[in-house]
Amino acid sequence: MKKITYNAPVTLTFSFLAFAVLLLDFYVAGEVSRKLFSVYRSPLTDPFFYFRLIGHVLGHVSWEHLLGNLLLILLLGPMLEEKYGSRNLLKMILLTALLTGAINLLLFPHALMGASGIVFMMILLSSFTNAGKHELPLTVLLVAVLYIGREIMAAWVIEDNISRMTHIAGGMTGAWFGFKAKSD
Repeated sequence: MKKITYNAPVTLTFSFLAFAVLLLDFYVAGEVSRKLFSVYRSPLTDPFFYFRLIGHVLGHVSWEHLLGNLLLILLLGPMLEEKYGSRNLLKMILLTALLTGAINLLLFPHALMGASGIVFMMILLSSFTNAGKHELPLTVLLVAVLYIGREIMAAWVIEDNISRMTHIAGGMTGAWFGFKAKSD
């Protein structure tokens, strides 16, 4: 029998941390995610403001919410981590978290939590993985139109608690990372 390896440290650590946050949240009736792992308007002097600005991607409102995000993160993350490196993927996750948190603070009055911005970043970024240096794969365009287009349409038609802007910002961030990697 072959040994089990920790093959994608950033992806796995992120997943285990998000799981631990929701598990802890389950035992304290949602207080952990609400206070520490969701980003919302609060004074800049609040010591947790800056942590929440990035940490909101680890908080989730339910097991279904978490599992939906982790399914795609665990599917795409190892491939992206192998292609771009663990350190670079961590930077991409942190920058996407910061960007989606800041956009939510600037544009919306409600709290934001969840890793869907990270998921959309990974979806768009993954469509660049087999492209040559000076190529724009048709799959990138199709994925962008389908995923981001769907979110734009849903924002106009569906009224729910899903942050479509987070999905769009995450996808655009992933596309930017993909274009940047191709131009380097």
